[in-house]
Amino acid sequence: MTSPASPNDREKVVSKLPGWLRQDLKVRAAQKGIEIQAAVEQGIQDWCNLASATAGVDTSGADSFSTFLPEGQWDEFKRIASDRRVSLIQGLAQSVQLWLDTHPAPDVERPAITRRIVVCNQKGGVGKTAITAGTGEALAENPSRLYPVRIAKQLAAASDALDSPLDTEDLPGLGLRVLLVDFDPQCHLTNQLGGTPLPMNGDSLTNHMAGDPKGDLRDLIVSVDDEHFAGRLHLLPACNDAFLLDVRLSAVRAREAALERALAPLEPHYDVILVDCPPSLGLSMDAAAYYGRRRDGEKPGQSGALIVVQAEDSSADAYELLTTQIDDLRGDLQIDIDYLGIVVNLYDSRRGYIATSSLQGWVDIKDPKVVGLIGDLKEQKEAVRVKQPLLSYAPKSQQAVGMRALAREIS
Repeated sequence: MTSPASPNDREKVVSKLPGWLRQDLKVRAAQKGIEIQAAVEQGIQDWCNLASATAGVDTSGADSFSTFLPEGQWDEFKRIASDRRVSLIQGLAQSVQLWLDTHPAPDVERPAITRRIVVCNQKGGVGKTAITAGTGEALAENPSRLYPVRIAKQLAAASDALDSPLDTEDLPGLGLRVLLVDFDPQCHLTNQLGGTPLPMNGDSLTNHMAGDPKGDLRDLIVSVDDEHFAGRLHLLPACNDAFLLDVRLSAVRAREAALERALAPLEPHYDVILVDCPPSLGLSMDAAAYYGRRRDGEKPGQSGALIVVQAEDSSADAYELLTTQIDDLRGDLQIDIDYLGIVVNLYDSRRGYIATSSLQGWVDIKDPKVVGLIGDLKEQKEAVRVKQPLLSYAPKSQQAVGMRALAREIS
């Protein structure tokens, strides 16, 4: 964040502001990437330069507010407030409101091409579903509210980072329109978010991929209703018929593009689509990897594969199999499939040498790099039990602040 005056040139001033105005100031300053004191300084300067006071602001319930201003500015402000016959509290409130009015909230930056994030690893139990949900939730949070986000650290020296308090920063939500696609016949993502799996005798993503749709895929989408997301987070539920997907895809022409053909009509409505992949290396995984390929005009690293692992040996074996499949697909079809990174999930350094050395092994890979480290803590399990999104159930938990850091790392 920036400030026009150095700390040595400033003096502390104490006044009062109503809580709602102080909160609006805090959010807007974070949205603009500047310090609160810089915003107040600019607001007071502009207010003093006006020909007269602006419209009155409701200051009922105002309580203590302090900041640092350039030397002499507060004295000049008090003189002008006296000339205009307004109280210091009212003058300060008008100054802050003036700054808010002249610095509107920035628009959410939306990608030109819908981003497609394929969350994968054919090894079951690594937590792909939790990472899919948590990342999607972090991408969809309210841009007009502040949330604690873990400050990035060098993971190479952070094997015990999750055992101590995390350094966090309050940042606005990203405000993107997100679709979570449950591509796993076990329906974990659907169930965890309180959805209902689709009936076997109805329509499903599998039917659309197999070229046998029974309706409009958009009619199957449900909203994850929560004030944190305000209609920006949606779910395409799974159906158990996905167990048959590989068999059905074997009879489909250009089967690698089957998922893309099915989801293409949905893309104009979303900024990001995350696909929770099944624990499989079959044709369905080929289709998911192809869906995440880099398209014409798309920048590297916008779409691709996000690989979820654990800090233990079997994840390394599964990682080799998965990357071999993706690399083979790249070569066979002459396409670019970017690796968005590795997420080490369910980490607990108390498990000893196996966990800490495995984490170091993932960090040492470098390409793809580790982009997230999520601890094995109770809040995620509790959120699953009550069928609520983690980031609304426990928004200040270590797992939640880690999910927000992950979402920003791959944005």
